[in-house]
Amino acid sequence: MAEPVNRRIARRETVPAPSAELTTALEAIGAGAYVVDDEGRVIAANVLAERLLGWPAEDLLGHDAHELLHRGPRGQTLPRTQCRMRQAFHDRRPAQADIDYFARADGALLPISWMITPYDVAADGGRTLIVFHAAEDPLEATPQPEPAVGPMSELERLALLAETTARLTSTLDTEETLRRLVELVVPRLADWAVVDLISERDEVWRTVVVHAEDDGTLVEREDLQGPMPPVPQESPMPLSRALRGVASTLADQQTYQKPPDAGIAVEQRRLFDATGMHSAAIAPIRSTRDVLGALTVGRSENPVAFTSAELPLIEDIARRAGLALDNARLYQRQRKVAETMQNHLLPQMPGVPDLQMTVRYLPAPHASQVGGDWYDAFRLSDGSTALAIGDVVGHDLEAAAGMAQVRNMLRAYAWSQQEPPSRIVERLDEAIQHITDVSMATVIFGRLVAAEEGHWRLSWTNAGHPPPLLISRDGLTHYLTQGHGLLLGTGARTNRSDATVSLPPGSTLVLYTDGLIEARGHTLDVGLNRLRRHAAALAHRPLGAFTDQLLRRVRPAENDDDVALLALRTPGHATDWSASGHGR
Repeated sequence: MAEPVNRRIARRETVPAPSAELTTALEAIGAGAYVVDDEGRVIAANVLAERLLGWPAEDLLGHDAHELLHRGPRGQTLPRTQCRMRQAFHDRRPAQADIDYFARADGALLPISWMITPYDVAADGGRTLIVFHAAEDPLEATPQPEPAVGPMSELERLALLAETTARLTSTLDTEETLRRLVELVVPRLADWAVVDLISERDEVWRTVVVHAEDDGTLVEREDLQGPMPPVPQESPMPLSRALRGVASTLADQQTYQKPPDAGIAVEQRRLFDATGMHSAAIAPIRSTRDVLGALTVGRSENPVAFTSAELPLIEDIARRAGLALDNARLYQRQRKVAETMQNHLLPQMPGVPDLQMTVRYLPAPHASQVGGDWYDAFRLSDGSTALAIGDVVGHDLEAAAGMAQVRNMLRAYAWSQQEPPSRIVERLDEAIQHITDVSMATVIFGRLVAAEEGHWRLSWTNAGHPPPLLISRDGLTHYLTQGHGLLLGTGARTNRSDATVSLPPGSTLVLYTDGLIEARGHTLDVGLNRLRRHAAALAHRPLGAFTDQLLRRVRPAENDDDVALLALRTPGHATDWSASGHGR
């Protein structure tokens, strides 16, 4: 319960009355708004804040805003360390929240959404603006002033730019960046938003045309999107100038009614005719290196035309959009290069008569599309087929480079040395400590040969890797735990062991890396049991569908590691199989 009004007022600090300029700026904001000084004391508030909170503005002044207003969901006083708004105030950073709670003067609890942004005043030091809306407004029937339809005040501009920066810099996806950009400007600034982007081949593409309906719904006009004619080098028309990075310009219905000087002017006339825009502001979208495109914001239903005073705000928004889009493009380009590199690092599977084989690789969600997980399969000089799966510690390019070294060395030893798998891996372990930068790695290496009566025989050794899973045609499952030894790179000299298993007709063998079964907060047994159950249920599926569904069902949603998977299936219908292990 909130404390009585008179007790709060008694503790109020004396502060100067707000300036007329500050008061006027706050009243132009179409939401509750107040300003605090560098100590968190309220120094100004608008009429909407008074109505929502039940406090006269003069009684708010001088109070510590946190102590007076900030509450928990049950009305309890919030410790400063648990208050998101207070933390943002101390850090002097923009922030926002969809739901929090303010205490009203009558003791009632007011659910709110809020946004906070700091700004500096040369004479008075740091100030912070707080804008808030009632999430469930008890004063909904109270008449409220209409939002300003003309140029924004300086405080509104600061708030919008802070929100623009926060929203656009928190994603590295181009489409998501454009979606957020549109939501920032429509319908707050305009009825229409249009984005033209320049591709890496200098082609212009009208990527976004969005209109705000009367109810605030954003509608995409795909019929107005698509490829655009080239940008003329000398054209004085607004869009052409923006796409050359020359300047921001205002345009109206008459701008593109004159005879067109290029094909892009014809498309602009079509845009104005189709949208009914009577006023538009067009600004370049720039990165630090290039012009990426142009942002057009237009008004059709809103009768107020854009003025030159609004161009700096549109330019600032477009500039922030340019930095965000450039970051997104660089990130996507890096992922594309990394994906190409990974595709070259991971080999194509050999064709083995009467044997189905499929592989999958999924990168870590937050890595650069490459990693240390790998698989391999290749024919040996004696006609058998070598199988391998492994994991080099780490992510990204360094781990991928180490993975390539280990894989290539294993291939060379396996081809040149007619020895059991255990001895091949022993040689590999000795070598990586001296001629690679790999610190630790796991690997399963095996040799597969056709045996009698449609069976296949697998001999393998395991250096610290999760055990392979064998599934019969009827869904019986068995982890191949034999032949297990230390991972590579420990420096310990131990004799490794081999194991042998018969793969009966119709059986499926799955080799995988730990990203498929490990989940934070769960034991490895949980992941192994999950893999066993789903593999058994999918045993009747074609191998490709089996592999895809296994990844989709078994890989933990919170997985932050890459996954490599190799699955093979023998032909036939028999279901008998047995396994044995022996030391070398």
